[in-house]
Order: sequence, then C-alpha cells, then structure tokens
Amino acid sequence: MPKIVFIERDGNRREVDAPLGLSVLEIAHKNDIDIEGACEGSLACSTCHVIVDPEWYELLREATEDEEDMLDLAFGLTGTSRLGCQIIITEELDGLTVRLPSSTRNLLIG
Repeated sequence: MPKIVFIERDGNRREVDAPLGLSVLEIAHKNDIDIEGACEGSLACSTCHVIVDPEWYELLREATEDEEDMLDLAFGLTGTSRLGCQIIITEELDGLTVRLPSSTRNLLIG
C-alpha cells in the first residue's frame, strides 16, 4: 500500500498508509493528523492547506481555478501549497511528503 509522510506543526514526521483513491485530507483524518478540513472537502475553505515537498509537487495534477481561489485565502501560502482535499493518492504518489502550515485560517466560523 502507498505511504504518505506528514510533517506536523511541531516538526514530527508521521508516515501512514495512503489507500489509493483517498485524498490527503481523508488520510489525515483517518490517522488523527491535525488538519481541520472545515468544509469537509467540498472546496469551500482553505483549512486543509498543506505544503507539498518540492520533489513531489510536479507529480501532482494541476490545481483547478477553484482550488487556486481557495488557496489565496490560506495562511502561510508557499509556491508548493495545495489543498489536501484535492490531492488524490495514486501509485505514483507513494511516499508523498506534505508539511502542515504553522496555522490555518477558518473563514467558515462566523
């Protein structure tokens, strides 16, 4: 089974199973990794923002315009930022490494 490495806010590295077809957000939630995902993966917030390791970034499917719009709202945006709900695990992504940003901005809380 493919694996994914999460680098948590405290710098701790966690390697977990990454079932094919699941999103980074779903895998994080299944493994109690601290990614909020306030909109539950409906592409309506930026709370599942992750920073993809540069060596993996080019292997990802290109971000949609909707994802780019949501990323514009993310805290700590980088050149390899993506939304975890939009990264779907494939065999090619076995070993994918993502870092959690230092904080998130939840605009859904009113």
